[in-house]
Amino acid sequence: MPYDWLDEYCSFKKGAERDFKEEWDATRYMLKGKMFALQGNDRDGKAIITLKLEPSHGQLLREEYADIIPGYYMNKEHWNSVYLDGKVPPDLLQEMIDESYTLILNNLSKKARSKILSE
Repeated sequence: MPYDWLDEYCSFKKGAERDFKEEWDATRYMLKGKMFALQGNDRDGKAIITLKLEPSHGQLLREEYADIIPGYYMNKEHWNSVYLDGKVPPDLLQEMIDESYTLILNNLSKKARSKILSE
């Protein structure tokens, strides 16, 4: 997989918690129990990562890249899935992960956010 850095990149975000959801056969990356990334497979077994983005930004990326689709089994307005077969530029995928992480971080309480950022 051309994105072999994904697990490390998501796992080493400040405050990130990683677990494997067996019934989904997917790895979740969370902040205080709120998911910012989900890495697994679609129904055809193709590897994907699902990320939360601002709706307008997600729509723009879906129009520009065929390998970015509305979130697989998620809210189609806020979540986007990226096929991990190497067609989306790695720097763009990193930016998407960063945006998803930041959206979740900013929705936490001030106290929780401060604690994470001070770690």
